[in-house]
Amino acid sequence: MFAEAHQDNAETPRGLPLRVKLVVGLLIVLAIGVVMVSNRWLTERFVETTRNRSEVRLALYTGNLVSELQRTSVVPLILARDPDLITALKEGNFSATSAKLIQLQSEIGVASIRLVDGDGRVVGATNRNLLGVSHRQDRYFVDAQRAKETVFTSVKREAGGYDFTYSRALRSEGKVLGVIIVSVDLMKYERAWSGLQDAVLVTDSEGTVILATEPVWRGLTVADALAAKDAPSAIARAFQATTDWAWAPPDAYLKGEAVMRTEARVPFRGWKIVTFTAYDSVREKVNGILALEIMGFAIVMALSFYMLSRRAWSRSLSLQRESAELRLLNARLQREIAERERVQKNLEVAEQTLAQSSKLAALGEMSAAVSHELNQPLAAMKTYLAGARLLLQRKRPEEALSSFQRIDDLIERMGAITRQLKSYARKGGEAFEPVDLRAGISSALSMMEPQLKARVVKITRALPRQPVMVMADRIRLEQVIINLLRNALDATKDVPAPQIELLLAAGETATLTVRDNGHGIADLDNLFEPFYTTKKPGEGVGLGLAISSGIVTDLGGRLTARNAEGGGAVFEMQLPILGKEQEAAE
Repeated sequence: MFAEAHQDNAETPRGLPLRVKLVVGLLIVLAIGVVMVSNRWLTERFVETTRNRSEVRLALYTGNLVSELQRTSVVPLILARDPDLITALKEGNFSATSAKLIQLQSEIGVASIRLVDGDGRVVGATNRNLLGVSHRQDRYFVDAQRAKETVFTSVKREAGGYDFTYSRALRSEGKVLGVIIVSVDLMKYERAWSGLQDAVLVTDSEGTVILATEPVWRGLTVADALAAKDAPSAIARAFQATTDWAWAPPDAYLKGEAVMRTEARVPFRGWKIVTFTAYDSVREKVNGILALEIMGFAIVMALSFYMLSRRAWSRSLSLQRESAELRLLNARLQREIAERERVQKNLEVAEQTLAQSSKLAALGEMSAAVSHELNQPLAAMKTYLAGARLLLQRKRPEEALSSFQRIDDLIERMGAITRQLKSYARKGGEAFEPVDLRAGISSALSMMEPQLKARVVKITRALPRQPVMVMADRIRLEQVIINLLRNALDATKDVPAPQIELLLAAGETATLTVRDNGHGIADLDNLFEPFYTTKKPGEGVGLGLAISSGIVTDLGGRLTARNAEGGGAVFEMQLPILGKEQEAAE
């Protein structure tokens, strides 16, 4: 037996190096294969990632350009209908025209605005140095007189760069009185792009570069811009037939560095945008990961040597450690079970208390909501009763009957409000029907007539000619509009020249915008919370906007608020628009 044991101990040293050699050889072969595959895969992956980032930036640049062009294209259409500008052109009095245009520029945020009379002379401008300048021979003036729509024009400057303008004729009784010209500042994007690593250019439908991070490219075609070698930052070796380490030739070279070319179509008059993006040191990124892989294999080999040189671990030590861990785990489980039972009992008591508190809160909110929603019809009834009493004293019974009829309608509306509040408390509602938002606005304004007559408030309405149909409860929809108007009236109470604008637009959704020129909203986060109000005690309970937000949510839309740039608050109500097919089905 002693001989056999001695023989086993003697064979172990001779057999150990052979196993170590096999393991080391396998690890080296595996490491070489993994490094080669990783090198190729990571290179392709990082190149593709860089290209994807370039495409995302290209989409962002395109969206910014189109957004700026679309936003500015609406301005000439609005100004062409401005009664003050039309009156100034008719009467030849332009003393206040430039001041008005300067105010409009600050509110709208365009580059510049010019008003040109029928002879091509600038009679109003945000830049007063341009007053008196003649545009009689300029293309944007001539084209605007001939066209009935807004005309877009891009003209190259003598000092370099391009001027982008929207122009539209001002007409009265079929006669052209002048032209309004609005400039689009696209050069700001060019300046923003210049601070980035990418080289960016935009071409028109003829392939001419109109915007570029390299000023020498403007006015050239893309091919000519790529061939320009005299500029220190131009592409010096574009499209050279050379092979990069990434197994594919680069698209171009910018300042001696390999770059890729990404191109996209701008959805505006056939424009295109092209970017040249650097590879962002793809080789360095790949080498860094490969170094980590090699280091990992080295650690694995070291651990293999260590494990192969050790004897089997002591089994008794493992069993003792596992036994101690099981005892600790058992004690922890017993403590957790006791804690869970205690928490369960406390939870049952808390649920009973919370249920009772919820009932009391619901009763308080419902009573406050009924009081808030009935105040408006009661105030209107008081006004109509005073008017009817005066009409009877003047022996005009027919007109007094009209006031009594309105009072009767208000009583009916109060009944509908109480029924609607019950439905609102149940989160239900079966009175949905196709409703024209324009009729809802008119009905709300009629409801607010006593408050509107009590103050001098300028109300501007911009409604489409076609019906804007939504599926809603008419009473609840009018209630939301009345609450928004009432808030606007309260917000402009201390303003010298109060103004309220109502704008209804129909697109993918029906959007009603209510804007005032008050002092704005101090706390936007808590605006739609119940019982939140900035009014004095007795003037309001802070439920109007909370109820309105809940109603709009029940109708499938949303109610938002923000502060306007020029001062005041803007509320937007968006509802799903009712298409023709849905309307026919209903």
